[in-house]
Amino acid sequence: MNNIFFFIAGISAGMIIFQSAINAPSIFKVFSEKEAGPFLRIIFPKLFLNVSFLSLFGLILSLFNDSIYKQALFFASLLFMSICYLIVPATNNARDQGKDNIFKRLHFISVILTLLTLLLNFSIFFIS
Repeated sequence: MNNIFFFIAGISAGMIIFQSAINAPSIFKVFSEKEAGPFLRIIFPKLFLNVSFLSLFGLILSLFNDSIYKQALFFASLLFMSICYLIVPATNNARDQGKDNIFKRLHFISVILTLLTLLLNFSIFFIS
C-alpha cells in the first residue's frame, strides 16, 4: 500500500517542480510578461487543483492505512493547495488593478504554500 502513497506524493512533487522550476521560467524567457501572464493564469490554477485532488485521494486512502503521518501530510497538502487555488482570483485582481503590495503578499503566500507542499510530498520518501 505504501507504493500508492509514494506515487501520489511523487506525482504531486513532480508537477510542482515541473511547473515552478521548468515551465514558468521558460515561458518568461520566450514571451514578454504581458504575453506570459494570461497563459500562467490558466496553468497555475490547474496545478493547484490537480495537486489538491491528488492530496484528497491520498488523504482518503491514508484514513484506511492508520498512518497519522500520511493523514497529516495529505491533509496539509490539500489545505495548502486549496488556499493557493482560492487566492488566485484575488491575486490576479490585485495585479490587474496595480495593487502591487497586495499582489506581492498574495503571490508570496502562494509561493510559500507551494514550497511547503513540495517539501511535505518529498518527506514521505524519508519518513514513512
